[in-house]
Amino acid sequence: MTFRYIAVSMLSFVFLLTAQYSSAAQEKSQSQKIDWQLEHEWNLSATPLDIVYSLDQKHVFILTDQHQVVIYDNTGKLEGTIPVAPGVKAIDIAPRGENLYLINADQKKFTSLAVDFILDINTKGSPFLGKKDAPVTIIEFSDFQCPYCKHTVPMLDKILKDNPDTVKLVFKNMPLRAHRYAEYAARAGIAAQEQGKFWEFYHRIFATKTLTPQVIDNIGISLKLNMKRFKVDMTSPKTEQQIIRDIRDAEEAGVTGTPTIFINGRLLRNRSIEFTQKIINEELKKEKSAK
Repeated sequence: MTFRYIAVSMLSFVFLLTAQYSSAAQEKSQSQKIDWQLEHEWNLSATPLDIVYSLDQKHVFILTDQHQVVIYDNTGKLEGTIPVAPGVKAIDIAPRGENLYLINADQKKFTSLAVDFILDINTKGSPFLGKKDAPVTIIEFSDFQCPYCKHTVPMLDKILKDNPDTVKLVFKNMPLRAHRYAEYAARAGIAAQEQGKFWEFYHRIFATKTLTPQVIDNIGISLKLNMKRFKVDMTSPKTEQQIIRDIRDAEEAGVTGTPTIFINGRLLRNRSIEFTQKIINEELKKEKSAK
């Protein structure tokens, strides 16, 4: 059986701001060396059998007697449900909820399910390659000084070449503090974008073996950019805001390293050309069936 992560409205919750406990339970003994307070409480329409919280505290997985795992975010908002077989009595998850593990006592079976949380990532103002209205959007969070990001360039170029009408690539900056010139390079990329030369800059900088401010500036010169404007744009408030926005978007998406790639909001777990194309084909199939 294939399980899908789907959003549904069949289960509702009520977020309670006050405790429902009896006055006796609320009394705290002076001799106790612990204290407690209610954080939140939800009403469920099905009996819970097991519960797991993701390590990043973003998702709550609740197994119910209706043969479902119901998933909430940490505010109690329903994110979706996953149907499970009768006999599943216990669940567990990978640290961030990217995998769901099921124990079926009746069938003496263990099952592992991959779970994709479909994210809505802001791409406003970000440079892109491909058709603006392409049905599949690849978003790459990248660092110009990251050697692993350099290795994704040929793969992404091949994907765009093989899917010219259906795939769009969006670039978002995530300069890592461990890389000395990453932020300088990110600013330079935005400045090149202002003169319509971002993707030329992108390919030149990733083709460079050693990165320094002088090397980065020389790339701008080789692209025949207006270097006076280039330098002004690198330090402008607009550039600063774009980098801050990209980093904030990365944090909200749970990105912790580079490169991190999403396809229509789905985290790409394997960056091989074959697996990437497989995910693209799945997204195109969903797009076709939705029409």
